[in-house]
Amino acid sequence: MKLSRRHTLASLAAITLLTTPALAQETIRVGLPTKTYWPTTVAETAVRQKLFEKEGIKAELTIYRSGAETFEGMAAGAADIILDPPSLVSAGRKKGVMSKIVAKATMGNFGWQLMVPTKSTLDVKGLNGKKVAITAAGSGSDILALWTIQDQKIDFTRVPVGGGGLVPNLLAGNVDAAVVYSPLSFQISKSGEAKSILDYAKAVPPNLTSGWIVLDKFAQEKPAMVQKALNALYGAVAFMRANKDATVKLIADLYEMPAEIAALEYENTIMKLETDGNMAAPKVTEAVQLSLDLAKLGGLKDVLPAAEVMSTQFKPVPTKP
Repeated sequence: MKLSRRHTLASLAAITLLTTPALAQETIRVGLPTKTYWPTTVAETAVRQKLFEKEGIKAELTIYRSGAETFEGMAAGAADIILDPPSLVSAGRKKGVMSKIVAKATMGNFGWQLMVPTKSTLDVKGLNGKKVAITAAGSGSDILALWTIQDQKIDFTRVPVGGGGLVPNLLAGNVDAAVVYSPLSFQISKSGEAKSILDYAKAVPPNLTSGWIVLDKFAQEKPAMVQKALNALYGAVAFMRANKDATVKLIADLYEMPAEIAALEYENTIMKLETDGNMAAPKVTEAVQLSLDLAKLGGLKDVLPAAEVMSTQFKPVPTKP
């Protein structure tokens, strides 16, 4: 996806306003943590299947370099709805950025791997005193790195390089290891360039690892917009689950990777996404609390209780293509 999408959509919106003012649609600005990551696949599917349009709104997608940068974008008023971990909501509220998780997205770190170059002899314990790449401080990759430090009783330097910098810095030897998300983790493993020394999907207890988030003010002032956006996003998840070939092709095209890697992403990540998003569903509060507890274990300070970072105001009703 090109970042010029914002300008294209802005132009289309301007044309709509000029030609059919009565039919002008509001625009929801969707913030995505990094390009080669499943939230981008979901949002792109919703756009291409015209699910936002069917809800009577337009979507403007903006891709950031990390989850932390995405959250900052929302805090600065540049995004209306974003995908991030509960820990950022907690940290944000402590600093006056009042937002909440309005829909659950993932209950595990699917596809996330702690990886080293193939020729490396290091195991997890061997990373003590070494350098490990993350996307940014406070991001999902940082939480996993901090969790590793606490769980393995080791210490290493966390090096923020942005989502697009994880693999290049790992393969160039600028860092000793990297916390890599899928499908990049599948891609460099399949190519033989790197290997996994820790599978976070198996190592970390199941918890709410990410959700769709909006500012409290936006939810209060435009609840219908939030509902429509969630309907479209979960409609996209339903479409992807029902259309494997089309989704694998989209992943391959979006991220310029072989179909076999895209298929791994489909089976190991897309098919494990939450399908309804309902925050009022059984055991969701416990899953959010566990996520926050893990973040606290990783070293985050003054973590808020689950009830203060989540909202049960919305229940996504997946839009049908």
